[in-house]
Amino acid sequence: MHQAGRRQRGISLIGLLFWGVVIAFVGVVAAKTFPTVLEYYTIKRVINRIVVSNPTTVPAVRAEFDRAKQVEYSIESISSADLVVTKDNDKLQISFAYDKQIELGGPVYLLIKYEGQSN
Repeated sequence: MHQAGRRQRGISLIGLLFWGVVIAFVGVVAAKTFPTVLEYYTIKRVINRIVVSNPTTVPAVRAEFDRAKQVEYSIESISSADLVVTKDNDKLQISFAYDKQIELGGPVYLLIKYEGQSN
């Protein structure tokens, strides 16, 4: 028995191409953004490790960060001079902030503002 008024279901070629382009664009943005997120978490891990070792002076904090930066090859966006070192009730606090521009193509850039502080 054949049903005369039944519509076909599925996706059209134009719909498939549209969603393919959208998924490809999201994939490219994610692939270009992922290394910057890893860098941010590496910086946070390094400054938390420095706070635990509790250096006594600001130059000692900066020297430890420079040593860690030589080992952690992924830290490129900031230097030890960009760290803000303070004491809060005799507890060392280290904070940082930086911007990362990611070229998406031609004149189009993605700007990500990272900031963080020690735990």
